[in-house]
Amino acid sequence: MIRRMTLKDAQQVHAIESRTFAMPWSLKSFEEEMTTNPCARYLVAEEDGRVIGYAGAWIVLDEGHLTNVAVDAPYRGRGVGAALLSALIAYASNLGAAYLTLEVRRSNLTAQRLYRRLGFVELGVRKRYYEDNGEDALLMVLDHMPPVDPDFEEAPVCAP
Repeated sequence: MIRRMTLKDAQQVHAIESRTFAMPWSLKSFEEEMTTNPCARYLVAEEDGRVIGYAGAWIVLDEGHLTNVAVDAPYRGRGVGAALLSALIAYASNLGAAYLTLEVRRSNLTAQRLYRRLGFVELGVRKRYYEDNGEDALLMVLDHMPPVDPDFEEAPVCAP
C-alpha cells in the first residue's frame, strides 16, 4: 500500500534512510519535513503495517524536486521503488508541478535505469556534488507529467 507519510512514520523512514545512504538525513530533518515545510510531500510504501520504502519531493509553484527515494534492502527488486515514484509523480502533477528534477550519483546505475524507465532524461552534471566522496551527480528531469486527476482535491503548495 502506498499512502501519504505522516509524522508517525518518521522513525521508520529515518531507519531506512540510515541503512541506505552514506550521508543520511537526520530524524529531525524528516520530522521538520512533516511539520514545518509546506512544500514537502512524502509517500511511504507499507507492508503488514511496516514502512518498507519512501519517496519525497518539494513542490514550489510548477516546479518539483525529488528529495529522497529509498526502499529497504529486503524489498528491493520487487517494484516498490517504481510504484512509489509513479505515485509521487502523479501526486506532484495533481499539485501543479509541470516538471520534476532530481540528482543521482553517477555510479548509481540501478536508480538511473529506474528514472529513465519512468521518463526522466539527463539534463547535465553537477560536479563533485556528493560531500562524502566528491562524486558527480547527474541532473535529470521529467517534463512529461501525467494528466491531472479531475477528482484530486488537495490545495496546491508553496504558492507565493
